Amino acid sequence: MNAPISSNGFNLQPANLDEAMNLATMLANSSMVPKNYKNQKEDTLVAMMMGSELGLNPIQALQNIAVINGKPSIYGDALLALVQNHPAFGSIQEVFDETAYTATCTVQRKNGHPHTVVFSKADAEKAGLWGKQGPWTQYPKRMMQMRARGFALRDQFADALLGLITAEEAEDMPDEINITPAKPIRDALPSTYPQDKFDANLPVWGNAIKSGNRTADEIIALVSTKGVLTADQQKVIKSINPEKAA
Repeated sequence: MNAPISSNGFNLQPANLDEAMNLATMLANSSMVPKNYKNQKEDTLVAMMMGSELGLNPIQALQNIAVINGKPSIYGDALLALVQNHPAFGSIQEVFDETAYTATCTVQRKNGHPHTVVFSKADAEKAGLWGKQGPWTQYPKRMMQMRARGFALRDQFADALLGLITAEEAEDMPDEINITPAKPIRDALPSTYPQDKFDANLPVWGNAIKSGNRTADEIIALVSTKGVLTADQQKVIKSINPEKAA
């Protein structure tokens, strides 16, 4: 793709999806993109598209947007830059209290009220982040600052961030939610339905089958929720026939 040159440098804004994919492929195959985009043209395209929504050119998007667990996110410093460029931006103040070990971020829109978010060591511990391998061990104060900043800016500038969260926060999220269903109840039941209980209940089940209120298969399914019937026990139940109407 031949990109025209303007007085402001290369015009890297693709005009259609084909041009966008060609540009994403070229960038993904280069050595100038972050390693998580290397040879990942689809992720590169997603980052470029999100960057376009935020007013970032493709190169800026790739340097500041990360696709983590399938969700685009943005690094905390770039998040602040986007907000500071927003026409409604008023002010921001960030403080770290060494005594209380808390990070505080106060942000204000023009003609708005100050909005403050505090993120403490207790918050990090509650979220299972404190002492976590990686940046939370190496740069805990920086990570607390990014968490307070991210929450505060998202609260006040949703119109500028379009749902983006910080990459620092995204990296702390689990890869996937465990949706494995609970084991069936019968896994914890006895291997067989107790024979004494079977003998005691058989007349009741027999009457239900004979009267037509239940079929043999329905009785077997019902009893199997309370214990595993042996082949002989199932055979006995199936041998009971409904009484024919007079």
